Amino acid sequence: MFDPDASLNTDEIPFTPILFPKWPGKGTGPGDCVNPNLERIVDLLTELSTSRLDSTAIAWVLDRQKVIRSGDRKALYLAFGLTPRKVGKADLEPTSDELWTVASARPGWNARGWSVDQAVRTLFLLSFPSQDPVSYVMTLNQLFGTGEVGELVAMYQALPLLPHPSAHVLRAAEGIRTNIKAVFCAVAHQNPYPAEQFSEDQWNQMVLKCQFIDVPVSPIMGLDRRANERLSLMVMDFIHERRAAKRTVAPDLWRCVSRFANTAALAELRIVLTTGSTIEQQAAALALADCPDPEAKQILSFAPELAGRVAKGTIAWSTIDATDGG
Repeated sequence: MFDPDASLNTDEIPFTPILFPKWPGKGTGPGDCVNPNLERIVDLLTELSTSRLDSTAIAWVLDRQKVIRSGDRKALYLAFGLTPRKVGKADLEPTSDELWTVASARPGWNARGWSVDQAVRTLFLLSFPSQDPVSYVMTLNQLFGTGEVGELVAMYQALPLLPHPSAHVLRAAEGIRTNIKAVFCAVAHQNPYPAEQFSEDQWNQMVLKCQFIDVPVSPIMGLDRRANERLSLMVMDFIHERRAAKRTVAPDLWRCVSRFANTAALAELRIVLTTGSTIEQQAAALALADCPDPEAKQILSFAPELAGRVAKGTIAWSTIDATDGG
């Protein structure tokens, strides 16, 4: 059976080319560049955070940022730890305009769900000099190695903003091996980094780990784009084991099977479509609609009401409650 906590032999894993638009730059390899929008992102983080702080907190943030910009590691480490006490943990609650602005600065960046202290911590990470990738990664490694849960969440969700993105792949892969939901979700959910940088093995490990720690797969960015046959087969093995043990299966897991459903998978989907719970039937209908095999459309035709709702968009993966297995 698949072990979601197994360490990957990275020497045997080929690099999967980035699937989202790469940042332009003069790096030495895929993703090896300093984000050309770095200063813009720093400005946005400064504006997002300071607009929600009082004058005392603003003065502290700007003073620490200035010192951190000078390359003072000790100042970074101390400020990073003190941030919640200095600025609080209120939700950032970005407006729709702010969300659009940050996404235009870094495609895929979604600040919804961030807190003020997380924005400030990310600001500090990006303010530290990053021209030397080895030095920069070593500096971050110290924070990752000693960080508590809140600090790790801030760092992992900042992955898509960090300079030299491919240099952080192994660190991100370490994040998906944790059983701490908040930390795992900081990597896996609403984060474009895994879809851009993970190898197929790392990606598949992350998707399947969702089932073992009971979190949905739908918030994973690039889920459909990174779908692959190996993952489909692994998911079907997992589903067979769960159903044989009379245990529930998260309905949104069928999304990982749909495009590569083989004869056995289609047979299983036929059963779910006719005997599953309401939400399981909806998931089966979505999976069948996404499957390119003509047999899938034939199976779906036996549930015309569900097929019609899928066609109209009233049933979508975003409406599937992954915590309800039936």
